[in-house]
Amino acid sequence: MLFGGLIAFIAGLAAGSFATAVAHRVPRGVSIAWSRSQCPACGAQIAAYDNVPVFSWLLLRGRARCCGAAISPRYPLTELTVAVLFVAATLVHWDDPAEVAIDMVFVTMLAVVTLTDLERRIIPNKVLLAGSVLCLAIAVPTDPGGVPERAIAAAAAGGLLFAAAFAYPQGMGLGDVKLAAAMGLFLGRAVAPAILIALLVGSAVGLALIARHGTRARKMAIPFGPFLALGSVVAMLAGDQLIDLYLGG
Repeated sequence: MLFGGLIAFIAGLAAGSFATAVAHRVPRGVSIAWSRSQCPACGAQIAAYDNVPVFSWLLLRGRARCCGAAISPRYPLTELTVAVLFVAATLVHWDDPAEVAIDMVFVTMLAVVTLTDLERRIIPNKVLLAGSVLCLAIAVPTDPGGVPERAIAAAAAGGLLFAAAFAYPQGMGLGDVKLAAAMGLFLGRAVAPAILIALLVGSAVGLALIARHGTRARKMAIPFGPFLALGSVVAMLAGDQLIDLYLGG
């Protein structure tokens, strides 16, 4: 299990690096497959030895080798976060390799969504579609009996947030609706606690902003995608236990 965790950590670092690249390129219409990594400040091509997850950032002391521009700490933080979540998913679902693979795809997708929603207030359709297709590509051959539950959860979660967006369009966008539907595919019935956690945490943050800024807080745009991502991670690791605890109580 220790060796498996180590492999998961290394894979997570690579996936986190990939997620930051996707989050930067997709909203800008830049190809993921055919273009090399470039410095956001000066456009110079980044050498492979300067693109090693976490370690390159530490060795360069957070500065680009080509022009000395500061490199945001979000890059190593994202890589480490994804790596830790890969390890957690591996340990929690150790006896189900297919579920571990689905979790890894899910975590990578959520990392991209969180970055794009925080930076540009968008949740790219291409990212959600790619993640959903990969989820089904793994789930259909390995757990065909669970696919109907995933489909129902996707429809229910997407429908719930669509109703919320329809009732209050200023507070929620269609990107959040599509993300909720994708969450249902990945989580199945565990999407319920995921959305509940997202709503509770999002409401708490909103109330904190109102307490601090008063009526000005109403004009502050708060992306909901990161809250959905947080709820998803909790549900991915402990969603079934939370549901069983609730039903048992």
